[in-house]
Amino acid sequence: MKTLILLALLAALAAGLVAQTSPEPATGVPGSYQPKSPADKAHSDVEFTAIAYLHTLAYAEKLYFRKHEQYPASLAGLVGSGSFTRRMAAADRGDYTVAYRLKRDGYAVTMLPRQFDAGHRSFYLDETGQIRVEDTKRATEDSPPLK
Repeated sequence: MKTLILLALLAALAAGLVAQTSPEPATGVPGSYQPKSPADKAHSDVEFTAIAYLHTLAYAEKLYFRKHEQYPASLAGLVGSGSFTRRMAAADRGDYTVAYRLKRDGYAVTMLPRQFDAGHRSFYLDETGQIRVEDTKRATEDSPPLK
């Protein structure tokens, strides 16, 4: 009974959140994005999805490394690690293109937007788990951390 009540409350909460949020314009107009939580560092819904993708990828990398004691040679190697799916291994992520590179002792992932604007920044992630960001150019390991 408690489980049913909890599920009903979660469903109601989810329905309320969906009803309250509206899609972000593709242009990422500054100030129009409503953060989804206090920890949300995105500037648009598209960025929110890109950052969530990077978090999922970082977790999959951690699980893969724990099991194999090395990082995979490609994103396809992560399929089945955590919640990383075959579809997530594709380089085309809609408004972003993902580039994956195996390094000597780690990996590097860059998410490059098809166009830079207020709602489309570039992101970089490596084995440290720190997401780095750039507003107008490709993010690298030297870019500032996402804040």
